[in-house]
Amino acid sequence: MHATLPLLESTDFPPIRRSRLQTLQVNLGYRCNQSCLHCHVNAGPHRREQMARETIDEIIAFLQESGIKSLDVTGGAPELHPDFRLLVESVRRLGVHLTDRCNLTILNEPGFDDMADFLARNQVEIVASLPCYLEENVESQRGKGVYASSIKALQKLNALGYGRPGSGLVLNLMFNPAGAVLPPPQQQLEADYRCELGKRAGIVFNQLFVLANMPIQRFGSTLVSSGQFDQYMQLLKSAHQDANLDTVMCRSLISVDWQGYVYDCDFNQMLDLPLQQFRQPRVQLRELTATELENRPVVVADHCYGCTAGQGSSCAGALG
Repeated sequence: MHATLPLLESTDFPPIRRSRLQTLQVNLGYRCNQSCLHCHVNAGPHRREQMARETIDEIIAFLQESGIKSLDVTGGAPELHPDFRLLVESVRRLGVHLTDRCNLTILNEPGFDDMADFLARNQVEIVASLPCYLEENVESQRGKGVYASSIKALQKLNALGYGRPGSGLVLNLMFNPAGAVLPPPQQQLEADYRCELGKRAGIVFNQLFVLANMPIQRFGSTLVSSGQFDQYMQLLKSAHQDANLDTVMCRSLISVDWQGYVYDCDFNQMLDLPLQQFRQPRVQLRELTATELENRPVVVADHCYGCTAGQGSSCAGALG
């Protein structure tokens, strides 16, 4: 795999400083039941990195001590972690809102038949990856059979109340482009998803989020191999909007890797760009407080243009 950090480090991206910490994003590990072409984590079935129980306890303690009320759990497939349910139940008892970044197909895997019921019982918000409403587009990115399994999982979630008005069970979908292009306008694409998924499978959901593909890890390596890396970076830079700098996710979120080390965002984590201006090169969550993160500079590189291009892009969808 081609390393992309050397191509990104020299940057003219505008400086950013943190505001108040509102969300803790935690990567439980890189193991996944899928190996998607666009995956910026390079996750897959053969990855073995996994958060230790002691680190999970530190996550719970940080949430309790800081009073932060939003936990965003990702992977890999976070549900594959043996302590996933313990984490969910522990933070829900603290009154923390929990978001699970779910690839959908995990809900149909052997041994996970009751996972959808568990998520509903604990009122976990789901952000579900579905890169298109067309079968051929989904399977070109994610593999044969993924579309049918994803639809089955969405129908299972809908049957539990997810995505339905008044249920309190939030189901959002996540779109990313198939190649080296920017996502289309989120509002119009959401309308298309509602129409097509409703017509094809009776699927309902709350919102659609769009996310630009980041020029790092598996997707970045593909760009280098195809000779498209420079062209894609030029596209991102030419579409940069200064207005998006006020709402980029790194201003109010930190990302914690499976070893407990802290980064400004999930993308910096994948590039191994840790927090700067602390006591040592890498700092663990147990060594931090929420207040000492405020007003600190965010570590930036050229991949940050992926978050500010066009309508903007973040884990919560378009910024503008």
